[in-house]
Amino acid sequence: LLEKLHGLGLVNSRQSLAVCESLSAAAFCRRRLPCLLVKLRMAQNLRHAVTFVEQGHVRVGPEVVTDPALLVPRAVEDFITWVDASRLRQKVLDYNQERDDFDLAA
Repeated sequence: LLEKLHGLGLVNSRQSLAVCESLSAAAFCRRRLPCLLVKLRMAQNLRHAVTFVEQGHVRVGPEVVTDPALLVPRAVEDFITWVDASRLRQKVLDYNQERDDFDLAA
């Protein structure tokens, strides 16, 4: 149980079952994809994050995700990115002046 909860990112230590007693529903809500988008500063607030996910602008690993209720485990948290064809990704790259010339031609 502790391994599973730690893998989901709900508890920080695997030492004792006492941490399971203090586990709340808010801990599960904080592991949802829109909450992590706000935490990673990919969205300004939760409403925008839910909209981005529902419109298909976000992918987790190689898969595009359109379900905002997705619980993201620790192992996959580092692979949350924009979809390659997303207009939001293009705007972010333009703002940071990191857009490649090859992308302009396509």
